[in-house]
Amino acid sequence: MAKGNLYQVPDGTKRSSGPSERVPVKQLVASNKKARHDFVVEDVYEAGLVLSGTEVKALRAGRASLIDGYIAVDRGEAWLENVHISEYAQGTWTNHAPRRKRKLLLHKNEILRLQNDVQAKGHTIVPLSLYFLDGRAKVEIALARGKKEYDKRQTLRERQDTLEAQRAMRAREMT
Repeated sequence: MAKGNLYQVPDGTKRSSGPSERVPVKQLVASNKKARHDFVVEDVYEAGLVLSGTEVKALRAGRASLIDGYIAVDRGEAWLENVHISEYAQGTWTNHAPRRKRKLLLHKNEILRLQNDVQAKGHTIVPLSLYFLDGRAKVEIALARGKKEYDKRQTLRERQDTLEAQRAMRAREMT
């Protein structure tokens, strides 16, 4: 088989080349589960990242953490801040700083929309996941509003209730 990008076809198999309905394979590097617990996600965007070579190699090794990360909009540019990408083990003096600011690649109208929503409505922009799509590093970001403590408890209670209902239905089907 020829070397190239792998695509996942709707039947679940992976092919190097094939029909026009192929779907790109998404390789997850890191996800921010705490963001969905602490925030109400209202709008989700996909952005590219400007990275150095050692950062890409560290990401391919799965060495990233999105906890405490956020997005800042400054002078018409979006920046990913406080995200930890560990130094590459085989890197030399050219290695990157683990928590440096990284530029996000978004369309101008998306940046303006995010900036207006953050200023006007009191929202924040948080990273949800970091992944490779067709060999390019992408970050999924969300326009979000912070949850109150009672909202978090209510969400946990609802999740627990649905799990109990599913267990009861499975137990009923077994008998």
